[in-house]
Amino acid sequence: MADLPSHAAWRHEGARTGFEVLFLARVDGGYSFEGYSTGVEDARPWAVNYAIVVDEGWGTEWVEVTARSPQGNRSLVLEHDGAGHWRVDGETAGDLAGCMDVDLEASAFTNALPIRRLNPAVGQVTTARAAWVRARDASVEPLEQSYERVADEGGLQGYDYSAPALDFSARLAYDRHGLLVGYPGLSTRVT
Repeated sequence: MADLPSHAAWRHEGARTGFEVLFLARVDGGYSFEGYSTGVEDARPWAVNYAIVVDEGWGTEWVEVTARSPQGNRSLVLEHDGAGHWRVDGETAGDLAGCMDVDLEASAFTNALPIRRLNPAVGQVTTARAAWVRARDASVEPLEQSYERVADEGGLQGYDYSAPALDFSARLAYDRHGLLVGYPGLSTRVT
């Protein structure tokens, strides 16, 4: 996959209305991402600010999330040991055992983490259990996901994505950087 751009942005559409902006940077031993996402969903607004650090192989190491909604404000820090063990705000989170990635409900970007980390071949199905952070209240729970790599189409990489607990599946399209371009019913990349 190609080197990363310095920024990316997505328009939320379908299930919610809003926008996400992301700034990407190379740091010693990996990458740093800082993003801002806002949305209105079911007539209720939310705003999320996040920072994510991954290692050279795109393994999630550290995440900070601040969420604001009419329900209130919440900030949390997630730390990952690289072997599927997490700490949330300094406390061991046993229910997240086996999660290798973080997936932010507010973000189209975080679906790039397992894709870049696993880099599956065409026809390969990969599972990616993730620590899923909700947009409105920053609650965290495990989320089982799978990605099946399909043939490239129009210069884009395709993956059939499924999250059974959410009763959701879609064909996701990624650019040469491994960043999401289209997330049917949720987001479209604008830059």
